[in-house]
Amino acid sequence: GFAGTPGYLSPEVLRKDPYGKPVDMWACGVILYILLVGYPPFWDEDQHRLYQQIKAGAYDFPSPEWDTVTPEAKDLINKMLTINPAKRITASEALKHPWICQRSTVASMMHRQETVDCLKKFNARRKLKGAILTTMLATRNFSAAKSLLKKPDGVK
Repeated sequence: GFAGTPGYLSPEVLRKDPYGKPVDMWACGVILYILLVGYPPFWDEDQHRLYQQIKAGAYDFPSPEWDTVTPEAKDLINKMLTINPAKRITASEALKHPWICQRSTVASMMHRQETVDCLKKFNARRKLKGAILTTMLATRNFSAAKSLLKKPDGVK
């Protein structure tokens, strides 16, 4: 298995290829995507399908959420979420990207209410999933403890 949040893993990590700094730029691309519209670029309840999406770089900019996001922002995300790590934008290149440098041409920094709402829903889903998994684990541990308590001393 992998450590961390699956949706942030880069294709090279999932392929178990050697990896370096470009994995951080991939994760930054995922984070930027989430910050702009409130949901992740790669999403599936099934982990195998999620990994397939990531390895294929299968994401898009659906309407209506992306309609008001600038082409510069989309371009930076595309460069961060490039499958080939050798072709992925570096941190120093990203800092020189027009979306970062030319703030006067970029739309207002204020988030639209829909984006904030989507972020809240995304976070609520994450928390719910965590609570469900915690409950399942606690129930499983409780059942195991209860069965141990029922056995006479010295019996395993």
